[in-house]
Amino acid sequence: MRQYQVKTISSLERGLRVLRALEEMRAASLHDLHQVTGIPKATLIRILHTCNQQGLVWQRLADGAFVASLRPQRAPHNDAERLGELASSVLEELCERVMWPSVLTVPRLDYMETIDTNSPKAYFDEVVPVAPIGFRSHMLLGASGRAYVAFCPEREREAVLRRLREHDAPGNAYAHDPRWLQRLLSTIRSRGYSVRAPEYDFDGRNSIAVPIRVHGEVLGCVNVTWRKTVMSAQEVVRRHLDDLQTAAHTIEERVSADVPHRPGSTKK
Repeated sequence: MRQYQVKTISSLERGLRVLRALEEMRAASLHDLHQVTGIPKATLIRILHTCNQQGLVWQRLADGAFVASLRPQRAPHNDAERLGELASSVLEELCERVMWPSVLTVPRLDYMETIDTNSPKAYFDEVVPVAPIGFRSHMLLGASGRAYVAFCPEREREAVLRRLREHDAPGNAYAHDPRWLQRLLSTIRSRGYSVRAPEYDFDGRNSIAVPIRVHGEVLGCVNVTWRKTVMSAQEVVRRHLDDLQTAAHTIEERVSADVPHRPGSTKK
């Protein structure tokens, strides 16, 4: 670049410093950014707000961390992070209607991984906290895993079941039972949603989940989870299934409008 005899714009420099820090750290709290950049927190808030308004930064619901936006022209493109970004405001709106928390998960090799949750904003979430980001839920016992297995392409389902059969872990024995699997998948497909297995009780909750499907692929699942002593699954379905399905369809539309989907790219 030619050498111009002009001063640099200090405010722009600070903004770019913040964006570089976010790209390097992937996700950061306000305190993290203050520690790394040395920029006062009040200034950081203005910078982050400005970047958010320009579509350069978004804030994760689960922990309030700031994340640099992933745009189609940037590479490499992380589909899971982009899905979380596109779904963030949808999860927030869903929480306002349902008031119980929801979790957004993506499929990995043989489990579902939580990538975001609106739990901190949920009205009815003061008793039992939702599993954190990075939590691994079982493919055949968890509501999200069941929704994924029921609606994903056959080749993916068979690959998942094959991996489950290779390990002797709780719940994996179901992968060896074709009749049990057929009954489960048929029930989920006819209903359009899945329910957590009764024996999968590690947090005092129950959950229903629906898939997020784009171009024939299941990119992830979104659920509603509640304290099971408060309501039955049937009551939650009656009250909130339409809201949950609407949220999933909205996320699907946003993903479709964003970039062409690359099959299988949500997997590790």
